[in-house]
Amino acid sequence: MNGQIEELTNYGGILLSCRIPHDLHWEHRMPAHSIIFVRTGKLVIEDKETTTEVAAGNYVFVRRDCSVNVTKMPLGGEPYRGINFSLPRKELKEYYNRVASVCKRLHHVPSIGRTANILPQTIALKSLFSSFLPYTDSTETPSDEWLRLKVQETIMCLLAIDDRFYPTLFDFNEAWKVDLLDFMERNYTEDMPLEEFASYTGRSLATFKRDFAKISPLPPQRWIMEHRLDKAKSLLLENGASAQEVGYMVGFKNRSHFSQAFKKRFGLAPVNYLKQYSGNNP
Repeated sequence: MNGQIEELTNYGGILLSCRIPHDLHWEHRMPAHSIIFVRTGKLVIEDKETTTEVAAGNYVFVRRDCSVNVTKMPLGGEPYRGINFSLPRKELKEYYNRVASVCKRLHHVPSIGRTANILPQTIALKSLFSSFLPYTDSTETPSDEWLRLKVQETIMCLLAIDDRFYPTLFDFNEAWKVDLLDFMERNYTEDMPLEEFASYTGRSLATFKRDFAKISPLPPQRWIMEHRLDKAKSLLLENGASAQEVGYMVGFKNRSHFSQAFKKRFGLAPVNYLKQYSGNNP
């Protein structure tokens, strides 16, 4: 992930708001259907086949079970500001029970194929996202019940736009999962809690831990720690960076924590290890 997020709010993993003063680009996993509203700046979503540019004032629906390259960029002197609202699988299943008969009548309707789909600016959609602003622009946290009601409202907005949202939203085949070991080896330096690692690989936390046990005898947090420390050792000896710089590069935000963990693993603090082994084989 390149860039800096100046402001980030996350309510229940469902409602997310961000303000980004510089270009931000990263590979993003989409474990849940989402609608993103671009308030200012520009959003670019790329998959293997298409590139979708979303200008300020527009809404885009992004299907679950996909991997996309996302770029959020300021425009016209304004930072990127956006609101992301996700649709949890549990709430979708509950809503399906209310519209199952309609879904059966629409069995011939194809689902939405594109990864990213710019939505028409309906009154209902504008009203929905306007109701998020008092929370995204303040420090007050919405209740869980309020968020659940907003999930239902979001589903209604989408179903009113296009019948293809019925087979798209209510497809409950087994959730997509990415290759766990490949993802972890490419992202272990990211500053994320285990819940986010799980989410980005298309898993619940419990499933993530269960699947992780199949690829390593170490628990996930220990695996991440050891890989970060091994990487730090290599960087200290290879590129001439300072011990503090190396700590940040491998995901440690606390210099003291990095130093203690490194010394426990290799017997020397990073600074002393660098002095002793720089230019020599460890």
